[in-house]
Amino acid sequence: MDSNAKVKYVRVTPRKARRVVDLIRGKKAGEALLSLKFMPYGGARVIEKILKSAMSNAEQKNANVDSEALVISRACVDQGSTMKRVEQRSMGRANMIKKRTCHITLILTEK
Repeated sequence: MDSNAKVKYVRVTPRKARRVVDLIRGKKAGEALLSLKFMPYGGARVIEKILKSAMSNAEQKNANVDSEALVISRACVDQGSTMKRVEQRSMGRANMIKKRTCHITLILTEK
């Protein structure tokens, strides 16, 4: 039985989120949760919350499932919309600042 959690428009760039997701893909949920807790990356906090949500969804679906033993079967990070901001520069010029967002999906399965 699969359980999933999805979050959209996270204010983390997709490239930085993929760096974290690649490290936990294929691991057991409990092991991944422990490694996320001690990662120095900012995206790890967001992905930790999503993983906890997916584990909670699995417990809601099936009461006798061990959420720690679930395996992260699929984890993907897609690019979301980009917020564009203008930064003033000298001599009347302007720079475009792009604040990127991403959509993160985690799917857990039991083995």
